[in-house]
Amino acid sequence: MKGQVRKRSMPFAFVELPRERSLDKPRRTGLTMMVDFGLPYRHAADVVEMAGAWIDLAKIAVGTSRLYDTAYLRRKLRLYKRHRIRPFVGGQFQEYVFATYGASALPRFLQEARRVGFDVVEISDNCVPLGDRERHQQIALAIDCGLAVFGEVGSKDGKSDARRLVRQAEICFKAGAELVLVEAAELIDGGRPKTDLIEGLRRGLDMARVLIELPGPWITGITLHAVEDMKKFLVGEFGPDVNIANVLPQDILETEALRVGLGVVGPQPGAPGRRA
Repeated sequence: MKGQVRKRSMPFAFVELPRERSLDKPRRTGLTMMVDFGLPYRHAADVVEMAGAWIDLAKIAVGTSRLYDTAYLRRKLRLYKRHRIRPFVGGQFQEYVFATYGASALPRFLQEARRVGFDVVEISDNCVPLGDRERHQQIALAIDCGLAVFGEVGSKDGKSDARRLVRQAEICFKAGAELVLVEAAELIDGGRPKTDLIEGLRRGLDMARVLIELPGPWITGITLHAVEDMKKFLVGEFGPDVNIANVLPQDILETEALRVGLGVVGPQPGAPGRRA
């Protein structure tokens, strides 16, 4: 089956992978979300042919869905689904519709998302703040329209504390969100992970239902080094089955290698077969 890791066909099979890493799809933990800012179809097809076994979710980022030819977008969404990758609409598109046309336009937006082939939408307030009631209402509305919801908490201003993020996440879950993503800008300061804030999230939430976003060049001052440091921190802190979001297409295999000890930092303590 496409999208399934087939151990018999993998090379170097004598090299054991960590037992803590979920290998088979659909995964319940250890999710990898790839961010798609406009991959051409054939590029996307190459990525999922090579690395689709390690991709669980694909965000059609920001408002790029508006700029596709409809048939082309549907074709790409079908490609992801064939490889057991769940594509979803980036939350900033709904933010744009809400800010520009008001809440009355959201049913039309959500119905259009279903018409073109999405089964999941993200509901966020990165740029357009939502009150608690608005957050709950928008999630409930999307579910009423037949869509699954991923909530996102935090702001691109990056000024929330753990308690506020946990409260926002709890509102998302209470409204029916399946997963919650945490905005990367909240989690990094001066290029380094905010360890106290991340620990607060761990204490307050079921991290199996939370995806930690990686920062990217859309955040001022973020370097490749900062992105790699965040990945290393997450795997080191939470183990190989941590949920990671905003992985760039070219970094899927590198990220998976990091998870299982085959990356630049080498094997983790306690890795299978590691010599004492």
